Amino acid sequence: MSGFRENYAQFQALDAEILQISADPVPSLKAWAESLGGLPFPLLSDYWPHGNVGRDYGVFNDERGMDARSVFIVDATGTIRHSHVYAPGTVPESADLLARLSAL
Repeated sequence: MSGFRENYAQFQALDAEILQISADPVPSLKAWAESLGGLPFPLLSDYWPHGNVGRDYGVFNDERGMDARSVFIVDATGTIRHSHVYAPGTVPESADLLARLSAL
């Protein structure tokens, strides 16, 4: 997530907001953000009802009990303009997402 933190101003310049959603409980997300020295964007919990947001977006993995790492670019009208599900262990690249946003 450091790429998003380090490039947050560039996302803001494109009128984009980053929201990270995880199936982890709020205390875990808070501790994780603190361990990183804080984040300029919100961390949202999809803990209860467990994984409902992930299910709504088709990325919740029932076997693992967690959302797959994925990115959705949603415009101001709520239309999904880009989505991608990443392989486990893969981190989304800020540069790729900034380029996609710039192209919209």
